[in-house]
Amino acid sequence: MLRYPYLCRTYKEFLSCWLEAGIFNLGVWPKKLHATAGRCDEYETQEQTDQSGDQECHRSQYRDSEVVTKLHIPVMVDEVVHCLAPQKGQIFLDMTFGSGGHARAILQKESDITLYALDRDPAAYAIAEQLSELYPKQVRALLGQFSQAEALLTRAGVQPGTLDGVLLDLGCSSMQLDAPERGFSLRKDGPLDMRMDGGRYPDMPTAADVANALDQQALASILRTYGEEKHAKKIASAIVRARSVYPITRTQQLASVVAGAFPPSAIYARKDLLQRSTHIATKTFQAFRIFVNNELNELYIGLKTAQKFLRPGGRLVALSFHSLEDRIVKRFLLGISMTEKFNLSIRQKVAQTSQFGSGHENKEGVSIGGTPLMWELIYKKVLTPKDQDVQNNPRGRSAKLRAAIKL
Repeated sequence: MLRYPYLCRTYKEFLSCWLEAGIFNLGVWPKKLHATAGRCDEYETQEQTDQSGDQECHRSQYRDSEVVTKLHIPVMVDEVVHCLAPQKGQIFLDMTFGSGGHARAILQKESDITLYALDRDPAAYAIAEQLSELYPKQVRALLGQFSQAEALLTRAGVQPGTLDGVLLDLGCSSMQLDAPERGFSLRKDGPLDMRMDGGRYPDMPTAADVANALDQQALASILRTYGEEKHAKKIASAIVRARSVYPITRTQQLASVVAGAFPPSAIYARKDLLQRSTHIATKTFQAFRIFVNNELNELYIGLKTAQKFLRPGGRLVALSFHSLEDRIVKRFLLGISMTEKFNLSIRQKVAQTSQFGSGHENKEGVSIGGTPLMWELIYKKVLTPKDQDVQNNPRGRSAKLRAAIKL
């Protein structure tokens, strides 16, 4: 059900904050939402019919979670395990459990550990509970977002400064992309949802709410900021025109609207890192997904939580899949404020700080503003997948791994 009045008001409350500050959406979706605008009433019957089929598919993913787990190929798994270096008796937190590929690899490397498996997706939580049955003394399943991690860990008896390693495998999981009823993928038709934990918060705005409620300027801002889409204005205009005829409620409907704003030759003109053609709406879907799930703000909170609960000498490993995520991780590890302008590179900031003598300097880098560094980088440069890894798992082609030790 679309929630126009609420979403418009919510957008105005927080979007201007991160646009002016150069940071990310700092708002949190309230739990109370207003009802659908009157102009959508005539479409509700058909939409409910579509959703009933989608919900049945959604239930099936819990039954098929064992199959998903067997098919899942974790990204850069050897590098992750090497950086975490699990040892007997240590305590780890996987903040993005997903299908559990990395968690299983860690347990295979060293089974005599305690591993807290956190995920905001109930489907992933169900898989974590299955793993806890196989490893009843080692695995503790936790359901929640990054912003809820501190409370969940405290409730589980974990004290700050006691973890030996934390893993973040960011972005959208294969399990979510492969389920059309979740609304993440543009390749198969499904409801335009994109909520990672919509089942827990049914009133949380969906991607359909974003597409149908916000004005053209707001949509363009979201596409430009979260999708780094250079044609943001053109796509936003196309969305506004299309929704005036019929609400945009399906994934392939949105993909068609975006494609319709360009000549046929441009629809698959973009190339990925493997030089494969990608759909022109890919960045639009990324932008909507990040905005709906408040992913960048959640990431920053998650990094701060990891820092709080890691012991000195504890290890943080973060896998990111686009420049927005990687930029946050990099800035966090180097002690650079999130409010700094993005067009000033890390190297420029380091040189600028060194010139004025206001930063703390070591061989790994320089913190900005005189704040001592909190991390020692395990690798000076970001790690990327090997050619063989990309062939085995093309979805991991854009992965970037950063790892650091808490000082």
